[in-house]
Amino acid sequence: MLLSPAAERSQDGLLSVLCEILENQSHRELFGLEFGSGTGQHVVRFAQEMPFVTWQPSDIKEESRNSIRAYIGATKVKTALEPVHLDASEPWEKWAGLPQSSCDIIIAINLLQYSPFSTAQGVFKGSGHILKQNGLLMTYGPYAINGTITPVCNEHLDQTLRQMNPEWGLPDIDVLRQLAFSNGMRMERMVRDAQSHDAF
Repeated sequence: MLLSPAAERSQDGLLSVLCEILENQSHRELFGLEFGSGTGQHVVRFAQEMPFVTWQPSDIKEESRNSIRAYIGATKVKTALEPVHLDASEPWEKWAGLPQSSCDIIIAINLLQYSPFSTAQGVFKGSGHILKQNGLLMTYGPYAINGTITPVCNEHLDQTLRQMNPEWGLPDIDVLRQLAFSNGMRMERMVRDAQSHDAF
């Protein structure tokens, strides 16, 4: 079981926003996909707190998928499925056999910052196909807004990421908004996390 201190810190804020978003649908059985589930800490917490959602965790790394399996086994959650290999930059038809209009909610936590732009394009394009009507795509992390990155710690993070990989870095909210629009979605709202300076 891998442990991410960042995942530990962001759990409560993410859970609070997710619960608020899905509150009026808790009488239904929902299906959710998580891109880049990483350690698995988030998805098992969501499964514990929102048993009305069946979660499909995914990650491109085998090490991460093993960690997700370990968390699911340790917590004995019933609504987190076996993790699958999923590369969001690939066409959605290759996304582990997920059919069109199958997801009520899709989440991507700190994925877009650590990925090339082709991944963001894939996330939005594919989500436009596999989300149900009125389904939700929720992304989380630090972003640029109109080309500006604040506070200074996020500027440093952006520089660090670009040094690690020139294709990585903080995506701009306006670019993501345009990506959403071109794939039949609209940006409904942005929620700021005062503690981490990140946004949903």
